[in-house]
Amino acid sequence: MASNHGVRSSNLLPPTIFVMSKELSLQEKYSPQGTCFGCGPANPKGLHVRSFPEGEKVVAEWKAETMHEAFPGIVNGGIIGALLDCHSNWTAAYTLMKTQGLSAPPCTVTAEFSVKLHRPTPSQQVMRLEARAIEVKEDSVITHAELIVNGKVCASCRGTFVAVKPGHPAYHRW
Repeated sequence: MASNHGVRSSNLLPPTIFVMSKELSLQEKYSPQGTCFGCGPANPKGLHVRSFPEGEKVVAEWKAETMHEAFPGIVNGGIIGALLDCHSNWTAAYTLMKTQGLSAPPCTVTAEFSVKLHRPTPSQQVMRLEARAIEVKEDSVITHAELIVNGKVCASCRGTFVAVKPGHPAYHRW
């Protein structure tokens, strides 16, 4: 997938969006009305994570704004957690879709995740999120994800994501 670092997408998207591809992201394709703060395309104040399959991984690029900083030049840890959580969740949903031969991903939710902050994450540069499934079961996936800036891992995450059924409050809400 071609990457256009630093090239902003259309004026319809907030300035934190960076175009990785002219294709629709997983979020835009399967949940265009999603309002999740981290990944919902329809949330005007959200982070708008755009995740794309790339071989065995799912990748995204994102750039912070001043409002995402803990202090000048460094991204807030909660924002980092939200980026990794949402990107990992879409990795899990996409993995279940592919392994089960579905036409769309099942609705998944975070059951558990932990984030390790390895070093301060600079806010003025494009971040790359990379996630992959490390264990797949019938209705759940464990993922490993990394947030990388300039080739250095700034944060990593391990999470468990579970497909929900009708009746769950999150069922088809993204």
